[in-house]
Amino acid sequence: MHATLPHLAKTDFPDLKRDQLETLQVNLGYLCNQSCLHCHVNAGPKRKEIMHRETIDDIIRFLAKHKIKKLDLTGGAPELNPDFRYLVSEAVKLGVHVIDRCNLTVLHEPGQKDTADFLAQHKVEVVASLPCYLEENVDGQRGEGVFHSSVEAIRLLNKTGYGITGSGLELNLMYNPVGAHLPPAQCQLEQDYKRELKQRYGIVFNNLYTLTNMPIKRFGSTLISKGEFDDYMSLLKGAYKQDNLETVMCRSLVSVDWQGYLFDCDFNQMLELPLTEKGRKMHLNDITEDNMYARDIIIADHCYGCTAGQGSSCGGALHE
Repeated sequence: MHATLPHLAKTDFPDLKRDQLETLQVNLGYLCNQSCLHCHVNAGPKRKEIMHRETIDDIIRFLAKHKIKKLDLTGGAPELNPDFRYLVSEAVKLGVHVIDRCNLTVLHEPGQKDTADFLAQHKVEVVASLPCYLEENVDGQRGEGVFHSSVEAIRLLNKTGYGITGSGLELNLMYNPVGAHLPPAQCQLEQDYKRELKQRYGIVFNNLYTLTNMPIKRFGSTLISKGEFDDYMSLLKGAYKQDNLETVMCRSLVSVDWQGYLFDCDFNQMLELPLTEKGRKMHLNDITEDNMYARDIIIADHCYGCTAGQGSSCGGALHE
């Protein structure tokens, strides 16, 4: 795999400073039942990195001490961590809003038969990746049979109440482009998704989020192999919008890797650009009341992926 950081490190991206911390995004490990082309984590079935109970207990203590509003769980497939349910249950007891970034097909894996019911019981917000409403596009990006498996998983979630108006169970889908181009307008695409998925498969969801493919890890390496990396970076830079700087996710979120170390975002985590203090990597337990606010955010050229066009974040477009 081609290293992408050497292509990104020299940057003219504007300086950014951190605001108040609202969201703790935790990567529970790189183990996943899929190996998607666009995956900036390079996750897959053979990855061994996984968060252990000791670090998960650190997470729970941190949530209680700092009164964090949101816990955003990602991976790999976060549900494959043996302590996933323990962490969710303890966080919910603290009144924390929990988000599970689910690839949908994991709900069919061994040991996951009742995961949908567990998520519903704890009112976990599900953000599920589905890069298109067309079978050929999804299977082309994620593997044969993934689309059908994803549709069946949404049906399962719908049966528990997810995506149903008035249920209080939120199911949001995540779109990313199949290729080296920017996402279309989120609002219009959401209408298309809702219409096509309802008419073709009888499934429903709440909101659609669009996410720009980041030129790092597996996707970035593929761009380099095809000789398309520079063109894609030109696309991102050409679509840069300064207004997006006000609401990029790194200003109110901190990313925690499977060992408990801190990063400004999940993308910086994958590029191995950690937060540091006195020359060493910062751990979750190193955060104090005053060593995060107004801190400089570590930037590189991949940051243009969050500020291009309508903007991009783990919560979808930054503006329409």
